Amino acid sequence: MENLQTALLLMVVGMTTVFTILLIVIYLGKFLIYLVNKYAPEEVAPLKKAPVPAHILAAITAAVNVVTHNKGKIVKVEKQN
Repeated sequence: MENLQTALLLMVVGMTTVFTILLIVIYLGKFLIYLVNKYAPEEVAPLKKAPVPAHILAAITAAVNVVTHNKGKIVKVEKQN
């Protein structure tokens, strides 16, 4: 019976230690992320808007008209980089 009590005590102490260390790692990680985001934010590059050439826009419009039997409507055409 004494061995079982010792084993349970070691298990509780070990699990508590692991849980405590994991909590410390989690909160230190959150703090590090906070510091990095505050003092070294990621630079956002501005988007370059390039107009769609007229001949490509005409081809898109013709394709939509053919596929939808002149019932389709083009709302917006954007060029992706």
